[in-house]
Amino acid sequence: MRKRLAIISTHPIQYNAPLFRLLEQRGVVDVHVFYTWGQAQDAVYDPGFGAVRSWDIPLLDGYRHTFVENTAKAPGSHHFKGIRNPTLPSLVFDGKPDAILVYGWSFDSHLRIMRMAKRRGIPVWFRGDSNLLDEPQGMSIRKLARRLFLRWVFSFVDRAFYVGEANRQYFKVHGLKDAQLTWAPHAIDNDRFADPTGTYEQQAQAWRKELGIDPSKPVFLFAGKFEPKKNVKALVQAFLQMPTCQLILVGNGKQEAEIRALAAHASHVFWLPFQNQSMMPVVYRLGDYFILPSVGPGETWGLAINEAMASGRAVIAGQRCGGAFDLISTDQCGRVVDGSEASIQRAVESLAVQHGQTQGHFAQQHIQSFSFEAIAQAYERAFS
Repeated sequence: MRKRLAIISTHPIQYNAPLFRLLEQRGVVDVHVFYTWGQAQDAVYDPGFGAVRSWDIPLLDGYRHTFVENTAKAPGSHHFKGIRNPTLPSLVFDGKPDAILVYGWSFDSHLRIMRMAKRRGIPVWFRGDSNLLDEPQGMSIRKLARRLFLRWVFSFVDRAFYVGEANRQYFKVHGLKDAQLTWAPHAIDNDRFADPTGTYEQQAQAWRKELGIDPSKPVFLFAGKFEPKKNVKALVQAFLQMPTCQLILVGNGKQEAEIRALAAHASHVFWLPFQNQSMMPVVYRLGDYFILPSVGPGETWGLAINEAMASGRAVIAGQRCGGAFDLISTDQCGRVVDGSEASIQRAVESLAVQHGQTQGHFAQQHIQSFSFEAIAQAYERAFS
């Protein structure tokens, strides 16, 4: 008989839906996903982009799911009281799950279901990607209080699935033992970003011509939100000193006007607005290299790195990206920088001299072990 796994998550996202479909297809686990932010069934407001976003790829096909009524007065995933589901316990427990997997504890209903499941003797599994990279040195009263509180939260967890080394250290600091920790790497749909026929590459080359990209000069790409933690301002300032390299900025956000003004007279800096998911395999191929120079706080992983590597691009990533050292394990896959203009410039120049000798092949090979298959296998093995 298939093991019954109840999954608690706020809303459908492009990084989870393919995994849930895969779990169902593999036939080992009977999956039922409970989405607790019922109002997010169609679209959600993204404060980073400053707009309502809905993804243009299917997020609900191929697995059983329920949107649970959310009675919060101010519904949303940005605060603890934004997710309140009075009917969630009965919906979950009536299904007699063999385990409950909770994505994120910092919501009223999620923490409540963890505590209730623990009392009932149902194994509580947890997945989150927090780390200690932004934590200040030393031990303040506030830091100690948070440590104690998180130890209490994780006392309700029987098993945590860590996404990378920084996340593993976070769980250990907050009381979980090695025997409770299982590697289930952060992943994206690697196959969706592959290009076996070369179609995406052809589309990208045509798009480059439309933008006026000089094919003789290396191209670096940033795609994401124009917000302080992404460090786009320092990125542009570094490129203002490197006119022999080209930079494409893809996205929108609250710093957009400031950054556009900064690069107003830079003919080697190009702009594209937010691009939806179906276009991203082409977008990453606009650049020879991808760059995410984040300085945090709150860049818990950086899944854009996964997407770029799956697209065959080496990456420059900020060391505050939670996945930087897991993903860029050697210089063959890219560079890790401290986020300063000088460090960005050094990394860009070191890759630029190899223009035409891309390291993207090594990056694409390395990212294959960070896959939905690896996560699915980790979940399945946890039942044994």
